[in-house]
Parts: sequence; C-alpha cells; structure tokens
Amino acid sequence: MRGGRILLASSLVASSLVAFPFLAPAPARAGSAAQPGQTIGLPAGAQLPVGLYFVNTSSFGVRDTRPLDSDSNVNLPAFVWATPWNLLGARLNLIAIQPVVASSPRGTPYQSGIGQPLLAGQLAWDLGNKFGVSYLFGGYLPIETRFLTQNASLSHRFAASYTGDGLNLTANLLYGIFLDPVSPQGGVYPDYLNLDLTATRKFGKWEVGPVAFASTDLPTRFPDYQRQGQIAVGGLVGYNFGPVNLQAYVTQDVVERRYGGRETRGWLRVIVPIYKESTNAAAPTRPVAGPGRLAGR
Repeated sequence: MRGGRILLASSLVASSLVAFPFLAPAPARAGSAAQPGQTIGLPAGAQLPVGLYFVNTSSFGVRDTRPLDSDSNVNLPAFVWATPWNLLGARLNLIAIQPVVASSPRGTPYQSGIGQPLLAGQLAWDLGNKFGVSYLFGGYLPIETRFLTQNASLSHRFAASYTGDGLNLTANLLYGIFLDPVSPQGGVYPDYLNLDLTATRKFGKWEVGPVAFASTDLPTRFPDYQRQGQIAVGGLVGYNFGPVNLQAYVTQDVVERRYGGRETRGWLRVIVPIYKESTNAAAPTRPVAGPGRLAGR
C-alpha cells in the first residue's frame, strides 16, 4: 500500500501538459492543455502521505501523420507537497510543475521549449474501506512558446479510487476551461474533457494491468472549428524499489478524430520522496478550518 500511496504523487502532477497543434494548421484547431493519459496508472482519488515529493513523468509518442510521422517528447518535472493540513475533512496537497517539450511535426526539424507551468491545489478525502475521492483545481499560466498552447486556462479534476486487495481501480475526469479561446496566432483553444482509467494489481513489488484514456474537445462558439478526440488503450508495468517507484506503460489509439493519424506513446515515471512523514507518527493531521481548528487554538 505504501508504494501505491507514493505513486499517487505523480497523479497530482500528471495534469500539466500542453497540446500539440502542429498536427493541423495552427488557425484551424488545437488540443487540450492537459495531455490525455498522463494520470493513468495512478490512484488519483486516494490520499497521499504527508511529505514532499519530486516526480518526473516522461513520454515519447509517434503519430502516424502520413506521409511522415509526427514525434513528440514531453517531460514533467514537478514538486508535490502533501501538507499536514485538513480542509473540509480532506488532505490538502499543493503542486507545481514546469513541462519541457520537444516535437517534430510531420518529419520537420525538432522544436523544443518550455511548456505552461501549472500551479494547483488538491483536496483528497479518505472514505474508508480503501475508497477515496479527490478534487483538484489549478491554473495553467500563459507562455510565449509559439508551437505549444499559450493561453491561460483553468483545470478541474475529479477522481475516485479503490486501492484495497492490491488493486488500483481509478477513474480521473479532467475538465479544462480556457480564459481566452483564441491563440495569438489565431488558432482556437477549445474547452475539453479527458478521462483516464486504470485497473492494475500488485504482485509483491510488481504492479501490472490494463489502462486506457479518452479525450474530446467541447463545443465552441466558432462554427468552422473541427473538434478533436481520441480513445487509447494500453498496459502498465510498475516496480517498487522502496523509497523510489517506477512505472512504465504504453498506449495506442484505437479511435482518433482529426488528429491526422493514430498515436503510439511510451511513458516512464519516477517518484522520489524528498521527505515523508512517518506513518507511525502520533501527531494528528492539523485542520485549517472547522471545529478542530478552533479547538487547537
């Protein structure tokens, strides 16, 4: 169970990625600010032990955009602070992420740059019997990197997890809202929904199981905008080395709409606890609001 909780750290940070509008002409369309599939394999609804975590999620994908493929590499270095504070009965977590991205659209020379930083907070409730739910709210800051999503947006995430009996059964719904739907180059940034799904099981230090994700653009006020979407499935293998956890998974599109071709993507994630409160600590979690807070004064 300890390994599963540590792995949750990356579910908090797997929310900060950029779209790749190079798959179509820039004025026509762009994708979601949160890369579909980033949170799969992680118990995003469960509580994370109090501590500070460094997490890096890296992925490399190839999309079959004929006549030449489109490649992209994304790295998500992040810090996650699982605070000792309660709010509305939930654990409060704070997240900061700075993506770094490189891409080669349709065989052209690689472009690289800094993606949109994400600053976010999450509330995670322990419902008992290994069930948990969480809500994350964050904001993507605007950037000047022209080949990536540039406009600021808000991100909401709703997750539910069951982590009993060595299982990780998780659904994580991501809802993004752009503050300005038109890019500096005249492209359209649609609001979006992403759904990441996980069904893995632990065997000792190993973890294996199927994963899947789906994404869709939401309707816009632009009648000529062509919405994008995809469904992908894959498999995950993880190993708990003790304080450090590794996960690797591969996903492949089975359905895509207006991305120009199907994508195959490999993912690698490492989670390193910089500091983690002992699970045997006698001190209770400190509330930041409510009767418990008043009693502690």
